[in-house]
Amino acid sequence: MTEEIVGYTEEQKEYFMREALLEAKKAEIMREVPIGAVVVLDGEIIGRGHNVREYSQDATTHAELIAIREANRRVGSWRLEKAHLFVTLEPCPMCCGGILLSRVEQVYYGANDPKGGTAGSLLNLLEDNRFNHTCVVETGILEEECGSILTQFFRQIRQNKKTKKG
Repeated sequence: MTEEIVGYTEEQKEYFMREALLEAKKAEIMREVPIGAVVVLDGEIIGRGHNVREYSQDATTHAELIAIREANRRVGSWRLEKAHLFVTLEPCPMCCGGILLSRVEQVYYGANDPKGGTAGSLLNLLEDNRFNHTCVVETGILEEECGSILTQFFRQIRQNKKTKKG
């Protein structure tokens, strides 16, 4: 966390992250990488999303972008200036781009992504002052639960591959 985010209690942050985890579980049921996101405005969820890349065969259908699109439709604007995004995994470069372009104000994420995360792990696009918009970022919200669903998912994939070979 690089800057203290005000406005939510720990209980509220966990509530919204649990809603993102519910979205991740929807992806898992579809055998998609279990990542979920919700967009919150004035304490209300206005956008939800989970990964559907395999189902859609569209590389841009990440949880964050789906949640942002739904929020844009709901408010009738591409600008989400007072909105906050809760996502189970650190956003990738593409999703950080969508977050910045939609003017999301704050981003909360659960698990770090050391191989592809660009909200603090590899670099931090969201808090880079060279862009015309920045977001405040807080990490580690329900980190263990958010990481565990991914770990279990990939463990199961590896197990299934071993079973098919054996």
